[in-house]
Amino acid sequence: MTEPAPADHADAAPDTLAQRPIWALLAGNLISGLGNTFSALAIPWFVLATGGSASETALTVAVGTIPYVLVGILGGAIVDRVGPKRAAVVSDCFSGVATALIPLLHATVGLTFWQLLVLVFLGAFLDGPGSTARQALYPDLIHRAGMHADRANTWFALTTRIAGVLGAPLAGVLIAATGATTLLWLNAASFAIAAAITQLAIPDIRTALAADPAGEPVAPLRAYLHDVRDGFRLLMGNRLLLALMASMTLGTVLAEPIYGVILPVYANEVLGSAAQLGLIFGALGAGSIVGNVLFLGIANRLSRGAILIGGFAVRAACFGVFLTMPPWWAIALAIFIGAVALEPCNPMVMSIFQEEVPAGMRGRVFGAQRAVAACAFPLGLMLYGWLLSGIGVERTLLLFVGLNVLVPLAMIAQPHLRHIAKPASSLVPTGS
Repeated sequence: MTEPAPADHADAAPDTLAQRPIWALLAGNLISGLGNTFSALAIPWFVLATGGSASETALTVAVGTIPYVLVGILGGAIVDRVGPKRAAVVSDCFSGVATALIPLLHATVGLTFWQLLVLVFLGAFLDGPGSTARQALYPDLIHRAGMHADRANTWFALTTRIAGVLGAPLAGVLIAATGATTLLWLNAASFAIAAAITQLAIPDIRTALAADPAGEPVAPLRAYLHDVRDGFRLLMGNRLLLALMASMTLGTVLAEPIYGVILPVYANEVLGSAAQLGLIFGALGAGSIVGNVLFLGIANRLSRGAILIGGFAVRAACFGVFLTMPPWWAIALAIFIGAVALEPCNPMVMSIFQEEVPAGMRGRVFGAQRAVAACAFPLGLMLYGWLLSGIGVERTLLLFVGLNVLVPLAMIAQPHLRHIAKPASSLVPTGS
């Protein structure tokens, strides 16, 4: 039976029993994140281990990323209509089945390359609504538990980061010890565990579909594409959310490819060591975790604008170390400091979106936000890949640093980002 959302109780003391669903969702998010990290390493390794070429491996990875854009655009409306809990459980179950079919077919009747592509696409396509659903369900759990939103969102961001930091080396060890097939089975199992946790430990909190920004009620039978449009309309019509999304997207395009393409090329051509590249990535992971913990201490001491713009400014300044073509330890230190400074922005932006988006539209808006982010990263990879091939490492790094310095300057010019109000209550508002 569906449980109604509770009345506002901003001054109520935290309820330990009511917090259990939050810890359950965080556990599911951690397990799901570990599974996705396993998959990110296991699938390309599986292609190569079964005789696939480098081009086939690249195609398989690309096929696994495209669905996140499609699901972000189209899947959020489904989450809002069927409810986030049901969407999360169904999504995890079907995504787990698609993932399990890869090693199962390979071990029994055989698996052709086109079949692998279909299953990789389906696994990623079905996983997307589950991630959006957990994000949409989380604000109501925060409210029911009486937890501070910034603190709860920091824990959410931490589980995501920890999954990435621990998952990659653990996946490498497991591949070396047991092979990629075992890792795919573990990924499928992670979906099953996440679905079970959601079904058994998280209440079914449903809210009515919100009115659209024009004030017209969203009826249950209204056309599906109209729901999708409403999510983007709300994003485009809210100046703060639009400025935040534009800034974060620009930062992703201009900065994040350093980890996917610039640093690997730098390590190969300048450092000459893959091991040192691994240490640099370790510094990134450590800095991300420390940055989330730092946010717990500064959230009530600094303004939101200072945390946001300051984080991007410090990271841009840290990138400046690349202009000296430094040794690996200097890069690792700069990456660590930049991650510590920027990471508090993630839980803070989660809190802002939770405050600004009506409960009945969270699936659509959060899905649209994820779709934009999914588009940004490959665009940045292609941009810097083209620059590295055309003008070389040194000039690309010079351009990279210059472009990233412009990002906080552009943010300073936005009054909506300089002055981001904090709500009177520390709890996420409920209702539409």
